[in-house]
Amino acid sequence: MPIKIQSDLPAVKVLEKENIFVMTEKRAAMQDIRPLKIAIVNLMPTKIATETQLLRLLGNSPIQVEISLVNMSSHQSKNTSEEHLERFYISSEEALTKKFDGMIITGAPVEQIPFEQVDYWDELCKIMDYAKENVFCTLFICWGAQAGLYHYYGVPKYDLDKKLFGIYQNYKTTVAEPLLRGFDDIFPSPISRHTEIRAEDIKKNPNLEILAEGEESGVLLVKSKDNRQIFMTGHLEYDTETLGAEYRRDLDAGKQIEMPKNYFPDDNPWRAPISTWRSHAHLFYSNWLNYYVYQETPFEFV
Repeated sequence: MPIKIQSDLPAVKVLEKENIFVMTEKRAAMQDIRPLKIAIVNLMPTKIATETQLLRLLGNSPIQVEISLVNMSSHQSKNTSEEHLERFYISSEEALTKKFDGMIITGAPVEQIPFEQVDYWDELCKIMDYAKENVFCTLFICWGAQAGLYHYYGVPKYDLDKKLFGIYQNYKTTVAEPLLRGFDDIFPSPISRHTEIRAEDIKKNPNLEILAEGEESGVLLVKSKDNRQIFMTGHLEYDTETLGAEYRRDLDAGKQIEMPKNYFPDDNPWRAPISTWRSHAHLFYSNWLNYYVYQETPFEFV
């Protein structure tokens, strides 16, 4: 079923070529159905790429989904034009006046900065406080997951000796978990981060549960026991080429960066990578929308 987005959003042409069902506002208005309202707080510098990645996955569901893209007013984007932000995004102030069934808070390239020193930290905390009381389920990705765990539960992040970068295998640590329904016992996820959260800190809190982790990469998925918050430290939404683009970007910038692990065939950066996580990514977002948002939301907002 479709995602409902503005017809001139750049992602539309990409998704239509991929046969993703995109519905314009005009057609959606003709259907007698209340769509799920999902806010995406997009903190990534490559906003258009992130929009496309997330919309691709949210469009693979049996439910009509209406998207609101949210921008941080206290941060000046260096990689996305003001025209794009003004045309397709709402401010966090406006978002706090609306009602959403679900929310996604993305990662951001600020993980090596203390949380309180991030320029939009106070603004993000207001969004997280709002979501805790007013959103049925919020999905936090990568640095967003670290930020949410720190803000709500005081879980710290730790610097890694070097960037955790590549495709890593994970195993389920719980049974009969709806979010992982249909998943293989071991499944891959792209990961790109300089910091980590640790299982021992999660296990100290009775309100949190680890759902999946990897022997090399540590904790991947955590949820709150009330099912209102999902924290993912990886990037299941990444396209096949995303890690390669990050690798070449850092090389061009003269940074010390190792080749992404388990990514290029035969560790040859001249060979095209192959996605091994796409099916799990679609399944993850479909499960999240169905079991943690749709099944919890009423037909009419109170």
